Amino acid sequence: MVILISLSVVGWVAVALLGSLAYFLGEQTKPIHERNWRSTSFEALSNSITGTSIDYSTRVPAFVVADAYASRNLPSA
Repeated sequence: MVILISLSVVGWVAVALLGSLAYFLGEQTKPIHERNWRSTSFEALSNSITGTSIDYSTRVPAFVVADAYASRNLPSA
């Protein structure tokens, strides 16, 4: 019974670590909103989990052209 419990705990920790690694590696390649462009907390957490720093030359800002709030294309009701 102890072996089964320890195996499930080890499996849960492994899945949590692999999931976190996959999330942060995937999040580093997505377009980013301007409010999160230079988030030091995300950068520090991502660096500690993945072991790589964020390359801002490969990340593209999201909502630059199509953002209604930034482009002031909202109707004046």
